[in-house]
Amino acid sequence: MQPSVAIILVNWNSFDVTNDCIESLKKVDYKGHQVLVVDNGSIDGSGEKLFTLHPEITLIKSETNQGFTGGNNLGFQYAIKNGFHYSIMLNNDTFVEPDFLTHLVNYMELHPNTGAIQSRIHYNHNRAILWNGGSYYSSWSGFAYTKGINQIPSKAYLQIKTVDWVTGCAFFVRNSVLEQTGLLAQNMFIYSEDVDLSFRIKSMGYSLIYHPDSIVYHIAGMSNKSKTKGKEGFLNPIVHYLNFRNRIWLLKRYTKWYQAPTVFICNIFYYSLILGYFAARWRPQKLKASLRAIRDGITHSIKYD
Repeated sequence: MQPSVAIILVNWNSFDVTNDCIESLKKVDYKGHQVLVVDNGSIDGSGEKLFTLHPEITLIKSETNQGFTGGNNLGFQYAIKNGFHYSIMLNNDTFVEPDFLTHLVNYMELHPNTGAIQSRIHYNHNRAILWNGGSYYSSWSGFAYTKGINQIPSKAYLQIKTVDWVTGCAFFVRNSVLEQTGLLAQNMFIYSEDVDLSFRIKSMGYSLIYHPDSIVYHIAGMSNKSKTKGKEGFLNPIVHYLNFRNRIWLLKRYTKWYQAPTVFICNIFYYSLILGYFAARWRPQKLKASLRAIRDGITHSIKYD
């Protein structure tokens, strides 16, 4: 029997985007998978509409928007409860190559010490250009980053390699590992939750892998960017709040004492630049959100259910 895979898509008032992703997944050549659509408190009826159009999917409904973390956790809980061997949280604004899942499953089956693995991810608007060619973390500065963005992939991005964390855009994981680490940190809501879960998987002794033969195409920015520019720009202030707050939570949890001086200096400089920019451009809502994020980042912490 093929190992079973739960493909988790979180939908929030985005029928067209999620529908396109499901249509792409119908071409996947790995047959041992099931698409789970978590309707995350949608008010536009998109969850029911998707299920009517695609009755083969499993629809999991949440009455409220539990964020990227809560929505995916509902999918993980279903997958674990129903005995799936693997899960992949896949952004709903993605398209996939038909063999993307086969490469991931085959690698994981041959490498039992690998806890999670990610695909090579390209932009969808220009499929020759990379969006993510591997995810890394500088423990001396406290910055998570990716390599290869906006580049045509060179040889370095066409090789299987170990990475520091796995992006939540295409996060393929053993469910047996999730049972050891726990699921995504619910109170993070969105941003940096994939870094946190990756670090917890690594702490259990498992490796994290980037697999270039598994290819995903990402629209990118669907959940956080307005189509029109307002007085505060394209991004909603809540994006900056969650991003900044969660970064501080990561620093507090994973910075070693001897790395603290350089991490502190780098991040004081970083946050000062951002706050200065918002002040200079007079974006008061983003400035307030960022200051609240710093306060809440310092006074609160990551919590696990």
